[in-house]
Amino acid sequence: MKCEYKKAVRHELDRTKNCKPEILSENDMIHLPEIVKRYIHYTGFSGREKILNFRAEFKGGIRFKPNEGYMPLKSVQYNFFDVHSRLFYIVAKRSGIPAIGLHLYRDAKAIFKVKILGLFTVVDASGPKMDQGETVTVLNDMFFMAPGALIDKKIQWENIDDLTVKATFTNGDIKVSAVLYFNEEGRLLNFISNDRFETDGKEYINNPWETPTSEYRDINGYRLPSKAKLIYKRPEGDFCYGEFELVSMDYNCRELK
Repeated sequence: MKCEYKKAVRHELDRTKNCKPEILSENDMIHLPEIVKRYIHYTGFSGREKILNFRAEFKGGIRFKPNEGYMPLKSVQYNFFDVHSRLFYIVAKRSGIPAIGLHLYRDAKAIFKVKILGLFTVVDASGPKMDQGETVTVLNDMFFMAPGALIDKKIQWENIDDLTVKATFTNGDIKVSAVLYFNEEGRLLNFISNDRFETDGKEYINNPWETPTSEYRDINGYRLPSKAKLIYKRPEGDFCYGEFELVSMDYNCRELK
């Protein structure tokens, strides 16, 4: 699975190696809601290179049931924005036994695999609902890790109030949306979507998905949210299945790291 992940990343890096990013200007942001412009300024993307891609590393914990403890995890991912792709590799451990996960999203198609010890498949998800759900995740990544990419014309905007907007993202034949909540300072506080499915690879449940964030800090010259929770809002109560902390971030990568 790690070889599959690296092969996918190298393909995207080779495909984009000759791209030269322009500078993100005020003119690029004319069509955005005022609070989104404020957020881009707050995070430090205005006046700097437009985002072609990023590489992010996380640590944290994940679980599959509300009564379980969190399994410690480490993950790394690359996202590309000219043709949207998301390549995500994760290693978690339960009682010392590694579980390896692979998310690949390319050409608006997604797969999600989990293997125990790298050998025994316990999750193997794909299909239209998986494609839709990962499209929501791509939009979420843009907001929290690449605000400069929000100038993308594939996103349509609706103002709800001065601090709340709705974003609708279309990629290929898939259209998803989310509501975003900001504060006066320009920090993004939460992202809520009804278009992402909770799944074990067999059953897909359409509960609202939210990712409240906290602790903005300087990461490689940008002011980014460093911690987030992943929550499905089930009818019987919220289920927080993941807690992530951003460890490192690199933009406009040219080589596999």
